[in-house]
Formats: sequence, C-alpha cells, structure tokens
Amino acid sequence: MTGRFRPTRVDVDLDAIRHNVKLMKPATAELLAVVKGDGYGHGALAVARAALQGGATWLGVALVEEGLALRDAGIEAPVLVLSEFPRGAEHDALEAGLTPSLFTQLGLEALSGAAAGRSVRVHVKVDTGMHRVGIWPPEDAVGYLDRVAAAGLELEGLWTHFAKSEEDPPTTEGQLGRFLGVVEAARAAGHVPRLLHAANSGATIRHPASHLDLIRVGIATYGIGPGPGVGDDLGLRPALAWRSAVTMTKRLAAGERISYGHRYEMAAEGLVATVPVGYADGYPRAVSSRADVLIRGRRCRVAGAVTMDQLMVDCGDLGAQPGDEVVLLGPQGNEHVSAWELAGHADTIAYEIVTRIGERVPREYAG
Repeated sequence: MTGRFRPTRVDVDLDAIRHNVKLMKPATAELLAVVKGDGYGHGALAVARAALQGGATWLGVALVEEGLALRDAGIEAPVLVLSEFPRGAEHDALEAGLTPSLFTQLGLEALSGAAAGRSVRVHVKVDTGMHRVGIWPPEDAVGYLDRVAAAGLELEGLWTHFAKSEEDPPTTEGQLGRFLGVVEAARAAGHVPRLLHAANSGATIRHPASHLDLIRVGIATYGIGPGPGVGDDLGLRPALAWRSAVTMTKRLAAGERISYGHRYEMAAEGLVATVPVGYADGYPRAVSSRADVLIRGRRCRVAGAVTMDQLMVDCGDLGAQPGDEVVLLGPQGNEHVSAWELAGHADTIAYEIVTRIGERVPREYAG
C-alpha cells in the first residue's frame, strides 16, 4: 500500500510497449520479449501482456520465480528461463511449463532426473565470447548436445549472447561466426534445433544477419536504445515516465548551501523546491548536483545531495509552487529527460536507471 498518498509515481504507456515490439520484430523471425527484473522496472505482468499483444511469441526471464509469477497470472506463452534452473527448482519449473536453458553437466543431470521420462524441450546456450554462462569452449557443444539427446531431452533451441553488439561490429561478427560454426557442426552430428537465437536489442538493430529464427529484445522493448544514440532513428517510444510534485518551496539568498554536506551553493538568490523522492526509491544519489528535473517545462538542477526520501531543486527565478508536477524521467513540455541522460550523470547505464526504481514507487498504466 506504500506510495498511495505521496505524489511520486511511475507512469507506463503500454501502447508504447506494443509499438516497440511491432517496430523491432523482423518479418523473418519470432520475437522474445525479455521481462526479467520486473519488466526492467516497468512491471513484468503488464509488459508481458502488452508485448504479446504487440507480436511477441516468447517471453524471457532470469529467475524461475519470475516465470512462475507469469504463469500464476495466467500467461500461457512460452517462457524461456535464461539461466539454468537452480538445483531444487526443476520440478516446479517443469510443472509450470517453463522452458529451461542448459549449459552444464550438473544442470543436465538435474533436469533429466526431474523430467522422469517425460518430453522436455530445452535451449542449450553456447559461450561465444561473453564468458558469463554457456558451453566453453564452443567446440565442446556437439558432445554436450549428444548427452542432451541421450538423456531423452528435446533440443528446441540453440543460442548465444553478444557482449558488445551495440558498439563493436567486429566483435559481434566474430561471435556470430563462432556460433554459426557450432550450428553447422551440430547439424552434421544430427542435432537440428527448431530455434536458433543470438540477437539482443543491439544486434537486432545493427546486425540483421544475427536475427536467425528468434530475436531476444530487452531494453528496446521499453523504448530505450541499448546504447547512447543507438536506435534513435527507429522511432522507439520510451514507455516509462517518473513523476512527482513539489511539496515545499523557500527563497534562499546567494551563498546559502543545501542538503547534507553543504556541497551545493546557491550562485544567486532563488527559489528552492523540495520533491518527495530519494535514493530509497531508486533515484541515484550519484546524480546529486548534476542532474536536471523538469518543472513547468523548464530544466532545474538537483541542488545538493539526494537524500533517502527527498531531493531539493534549484528553481532560480522560476515561480514554482507546491503541487507543481516534477518530471524526473520522461517528457514535459518541449523538454525530455532520458534514461541515458540520467545514467550519464550517475556514471552507469540506462538499464540500471529504470530497473532500480523501487517497489515503493507505484506503477500506473495507460493504454
């Protein structure tokens, strides 16, 4: 119930989600919408439904618990868990019809034991250079696929993940070539998966050759490019806006210092507004005295340290008043604060900005 009374909220435009999915989906491949991390902070269930309406045929999650929550809410579309099931989760995950990823011998043994002779479709992941999870070296993949088949599991998918698809064509092309080499060797050994997939948002935008049978679109589903400026010409529509309101104003003289540590000094006499949002809500403390918010269509600087529950804003000569809308992320008038802009002030990435918005900030949906 927290968040019902203060004005701080996140607005999510589900029409933008549908638009982005339709925009990203190639004519030649299916689309998996990645809804892990509570739909990148947008709300997994609402986003999942909108993405499926927009043309997605698969959903992707990081955790078994995320997949179970989708099933509990009535989502029946295929759900790929992008890492191996944790030991002990296999029975519940299979009962819910979640699709497992496989890449270790322990994972294979646990899954085949839980399958107990029933038909289970799996997606095997190959590490082609990301070096997070996956079969390494790639040359070991065919032997692993032999063991998958011997265990009675059905190879539905074979996949990999790119490390630098939004910025480094040679590296991405090298990873794709390595993956296609594995595919060729697998086929020669009699393993022919229905779905080959490699493309994330960056590769979907910049490397059409990587589309294969299925693309996995994460951040672009939400209308945010996978890198600064990447995809800006496509017409992606950011789905999320983070808003609050002024709760108090005071006029301060030049030289007055603001917030913890007194690290922000008023350069001239002006109005300072207090806004009820802070780092406990996920607004980065690192943007203190660096980021802008929007009030009455104008940019105003965050003044001094962002505190746990509130921040202060230097409004200068702007006649802000309690109740005025404050946009932390999103559009107001002719101005717009993007996730990448805020990320730049926090020395991070746009992904972190939206996924870190806390649960005590209520999500409200339109569309």
